[in-house]
Amino acid sequence: MFFTHFKRIVRTGFVNFWRNSFVTAASILVMTTTLFVLGSFLFLDAMLDQTLDNISSRVDINIYFTPDARESDILAIQESIENLEEVDEVNYQASDQVFDEFEDRHSGDDVINEALDELDENPFGAVLNVLANDPSLYPVINEFIESDATLTEEGENIIQDVNFNRNSEAIARLTNIINTVDFLSIALLIFFAFISILITFNTVRLAIYNSRDEIAVMKLVGASNTYIRGPFVIEGVMYGIASALVALLLFYPLTLWIGDSAATFFGSTNLLDYYVDNFSSFFGILTVTGIVLGSISSFAAVKKYLNN
Repeated sequence: MFFTHFKRIVRTGFVNFWRNSFVTAASILVMTTTLFVLGSFLFLDAMLDQTLDNISSRVDINIYFTPDARESDILAIQESIENLEEVDEVNYQASDQVFDEFEDRHSGDDVINEALDELDENPFGAVLNVLANDPSLYPVINEFIESDATLTEEGENIIQDVNFNRNSEAIARLTNIINTVDFLSIALLIFFAFISILITFNTVRLAIYNSRDEIAVMKLVGASNTYIRGPFVIEGVMYGIASALVALLLFYPLTLWIGDSAATFFGSTNLLDYYVDNFSSFFGILTVTGIVLGSISSFAAVKKYLNN
């Protein structure tokens, strides 16, 4: 008996979906707009995350050592910094490499080149470039660098300079941007979810309004609330699936059109490539969201007529 009722509910839902063509088209249009906005938000959030990751990779701490510092002492300090859980990577530049890079950067400056020619020895020390797991962790790393843990075995401080103070403002600004984007992402997601439910609910309720007489008759002949509500829920599920498919189709030409421009603006990957690589995720998110919106809205909208 259960399966017989279930088959009838599903069949009736499919019939209503195709029979009420105008209402179906209007409902799909509204839900497609909603899902398209949601998908656009997912794209924006992903592009901002990639942009922030690119910026984060350029923020670092450089440790400049005295020219007479022994390489063994520098490598020991490098190892101690690498053991910190806040540190992602530490790169070592020997003094000769630092000198060559400085000379290349100022190859067109005759004054600096003449000054370098007058030097009998390399005035530059080695450099350690420290990258953190997260930009907010740089103050912790800097405290370690300035502590006695970076002294040599003889208790000598061979660190000449650390550029943390010069970069601290950029690091703080970057951390604030990341925190703000995360907060706005959650806030916008909640806002769009609320708007989506509100719009979809009213659209589906309008569709069910056309069937109010049919619902009244079914109640008079003793049909259960589940049997009456079932076809409308199935219909809402189909609205969601159809809307998700339409939204997914619309994203392809859109990402193809603005893919290169978005990559240049955000400094991230091509939008079309990102969409193709993550199509299964977009399909799952939009389809599930469409089904949930359609079914919940239909379930809530028909409740009014069941209580009359």
